[in-house]
Amino acid sequence: MENESSAAVELARALAARDADRLLELMHPEIEFRALTPRRGWEADDAEGTVEVMLGSWFKETDHIDALERLDSDAFADRQRVGYRFRITNPEGRFLVEQQAYIEERDGQIGWLRVLCSGYRPLAASE
Repeated sequence: MENESSAAVELARALAARDADRLLELMHPEIEFRALTPRRGWEADDAEGTVEVMLGSWFKETDHIDALERLDSDAFADRQRVGYRFRITNPEGRFLVEQQAYIEERDGQIGWLRVLCSGYRPLAASE
């Protein structure tokens, strides 16, 4: 991992902790957010809308993020990349969710964000 305190890494950690306040601190008020999950595309053009998608639509109240299983990041040109994997438990079972995010900063915050999500992948009972 190149920079353990980068905005990209902080985004993954705040998402794993379901910390809406920290996510809002990290995001520029006029963030350009686009994302793809297995069933649809998502867009928001402000920090509050982005956090609502990430915490209100992607992860339900019944989803417990048990662990941040994997976290890796690097930077290239004017962008940062972070990949992260969550272990999640909910009433339907145990799952892994992996996302890849690309970030560009503006005024010291995340001003441009693209995320691609694997969806909830079931874990075998032995995992």
